[in-house]
Amino acid sequence: MRFYLEITLLPNPEVGLNFLWSKVFQQLHLGFVEMLDADKRGAIGVGFPKHSADGKRLGLGDKCRLFAEDETTLERFAAPQRLARLSDYVHCTGIRPVPDKLLGYAVYRRVQPKTNPERLARRYAKRHGVDLATALNMTVELRAAGGNPAYPLSFRYCDMLKPSVALPFIRLQSLSGGQTFCLWISKTATADPVVGSFSAYGLSSVATIPEF
Repeated sequence: MRFYLEITLLPNPEVGLNFLWSKVFQQLHLGFVEMLDADKRGAIGVGFPKHSADGKRLGLGDKCRLFAEDETTLERFAAPQRLARLSDYVHCTGIRPVPDKLLGYAVYRRVQPKTNPERLARRYAKRHGVDLATALNMTVELRAAGGNPAYPLSFRYCDMLKPSVALPFIRLQSLSGGQTFCLWISKTATADPVVGSFSAYGLSSVATIPEF
C-alpha cells in the first residue's frame, strides 16, 4: 500500500464522536461497495492509527486512513466529495505517499460474535417470513429433546444477553435490510506486510495496513 489519505473527525458538544463515526463510515462503506470488483474484492484498506482495545481504553480515536496501491484508486474513491455533507465535522487531507519510515504493519479485521441476538433474530425472521422487530420481540416456543410436552421452553431474542466484545465498534445501518448493527474492529500488529484484498468495510483478515 503506497498511498493514503487521512480523515480526521471533528466532534463538538452537540455532535459526538460516536455519532460522527456512524455517519462518516456509512458513507465510506457505500464507496467501498461501489468499488468492489466482480469477485467482491476491494482495493482500498482502512486503518485506525488511534485504535485502542486495552482495558478501559476502548475506541477508534478521531482518525482513519484510507490506503491503496496507487493514487488513481484513491482519486476515484473521492473521499472529500463523499463526505461533503459532513464537511463541518470532517477534515480530509490530500493523497500522500506512505512514508518510508514505518512503525510496522497491522491487520484490521471485522469481528462478528456468533451469539449476537440481532443476528439470530434476523435469521429467524428470514426463515419464518416476519420482520426483524417481530422476530426480536415474539416468544419462540421450543420443545425439549424427544418432543416431550412436559418440558416446554420459550424465550425472546430481545431478552438474550448481548455479547460482550472488548473491541471498539462503529454502529452502522445495513444497506440491504436497513437494520442497525455494530461493526466490531480488531487490530493485530505484525512486522511484515501481507498483500491481499479488502472487504466492503475496508477490512481484511489477512491483508496489512502500514502503521506510522
